[in-house]
This record gives sequence, C-alpha cells and structure tokens, in this order.
Amino acid sequence: MKTIVRAFTALAIAASIAPAAARADYPDKPVKIVVAFTAGGTTDILTRAIGNKISESLKQTFIIENRPGAGGNIGSEYVARAAPDGYTLLAASVGPIAVNSSLNKLDYDPLTDLVPVVQFADVPNVLVVPPDTPVHNVAEFIAYAKQHSGKLNYSSTGIGTSSHLASYMLMQKIGVQATHIPYKGADALTDLLSGRVQFMFATIPSVIGQIKAGKLRALAVSSIRRSASMPDVPTIAENGFPGFEAGSWFGMFAPKGTPPATIATLNKAVNAALPSLKDKMTAEGADPVGGSAEAFGAFTRKEQAKWSALVKQMGAKAE
Repeated sequence: MKTIVRAFTALAIAASIAPAAARADYPDKPVKIVVAFTAGGTTDILTRAIGNKISESLKQTFIIENRPGAGGNIGSEYVARAAPDGYTLLAASVGPIAVNSSLNKLDYDPLTDLVPVVQFADVPNVLVVPPDTPVHNVAEFIAYAKQHSGKLNYSSTGIGTSSHLASYMLMQKIGVQATHIPYKGADALTDLLSGRVQFMFATIPSVIGQIKAGKLRALAVSSIRRSASMPDVPTIAENGFPGFEAGSWFGMFAPKGTPPATIATLNKAVNAALPSLKDKMTAEGADPVGGSAEAFGAFTRKEQAKWSALVKQMGAKAE
C-alpha cells in the first residue's frame, strides 16, 4: 500500500513539474496574434512590426490574424475564449478594452477575461481642420467654435471611439454645441478633407500624410505630452486645459489563466524589440511605451473607469 501511495505521489509531483518545464521552452510552436481590427490599420501595422521582431528573438513564428468587427469586440472575445497556453494572443486598443463594455452588453469582461501583457504604443489623437478653415491654433479654434456654436459638425470613426470621445470632451470644456457625425473607418477622413465636416480628432498615423502634404492643418494633440512624431504641435493641455488626455493606446493581451512565466517571456521580448522600432513607430505617428505587465494592467483599469464615466455622462449607445 505504501508503495502505491509513493507511486501516486511521484506521479503527482511529475505532473506538477511538467507544465513548468513546457513553459520554460515557450514558445515551441507558432503563436497566433489576433488583431481585433482590419488589416492596414494602426493596430495591424504596429502588431506586424512587433511580431516580426519577437519572431526573431524568440526563434518562433508569430502569425498575425485579423478578426475585425463590433469595434474590436469579436477578436477580443475570440481570444478571451481561447486556451490560456500563450499560443493565442490579442492585439487591441483602448476601445475594446476600456470603452466598449460601457457601450455594449458583452459576454466577457475585457478586464478579467484577458490578461495584460505589455503596452507597446501610445498614439495621440490630433485635432485637425481643413486648410481653408480660418483657424491656425487652439485659441482661434475655440473662438471660431463659439462663434459657430450649434452649426459645426465633427466626424469620428464611430460612436465611443477615441476620436469621438476626444471631441466630446473638448466641446464640453469650452461650452460649445457641435454635431457628431459617426463614420465607419476612412469615410470620416474623406468627409473632413472634402469639407463636409469641420473638424476631427484623428489618430496621428491616419492623418500624418495629409498634414505633411498640407491637406489638413494640425492644431493640437490630445496627449498629456507632445508626440515625438509631431513635436512642434502643442497639446490641448498646454492650451489652458490641464489634464486633458484622450488618445489611443495599443497593447498585447492573453487569455485569463495564461501562465505568468509565459506572460513574462512575451513582455520581455516586446520590451526588447521596442527600441529598434522607435524610428519606424515615430514615423508612423506612434510613441513606443513598453513597461511591465502589472503597470499595463493598472493603466487599463484606470482607463476603463475614466471612459465608462464619460460614456455614462454622454448617454452614448453603440451603433
């Protein structure tokens, strides 16, 4: 009987050791990173650049798979339901992680069913107007908006997106009424360029080309600090609105239950990759971030609380 007990004890110990040994070899097969948005967008571009770098350092293939839809909810839920083994990861932004749960009834909780791995970029929004608009800075924009209160339209890439929330925040702070026109994707920019709408907060990567070409005028960025990609453009905070911050951020997540050792391996690999990608990311309009998984988790919780309060105040509903 003692022999049998010892045998079972040995098996139990071996079973407990085996997963740790497997994790030590992670990754030992291709890893899939699900991008919750369409190919060619900011999330996709950044994730592919990072995926290539960590493929080199971890000696394993990282496959990028786009699963867009429902503002990022489809891809996010897919990963939340995936096996927590580190072989299905998520690349997502502020919307599906910190905003969408306030707009939709979700069958999962982004803050508990997904584990933060690392924040890889901060992408401020930039307040842009067509070049024939008679404003050249924030002060002139505010005066113009007040003069035309109730008559201006602003575009966004959808209800509850950072471009929508940033505009709403600014209008609230300056006491101006403006009409929100939500679009799906690039049409928001198309109508801004044509003059059908008068202003927009857009992610820097989506408009940096038009700004450089003189097709749009940049007035201010929505981050606390100036963006490395547009250092001459001031912040909204600098223009008399301290604490104003309403941008996009991007990061990697894993399903709840993913081993901490796997999270640590991925976090280390992405942090090591970011310095070599700094010039490329800056040119695209993104500021590299990095840092610990714990810091990213605290940040996402803070963001969720911030945006849920604003969405409630707005009374916004999903499209």
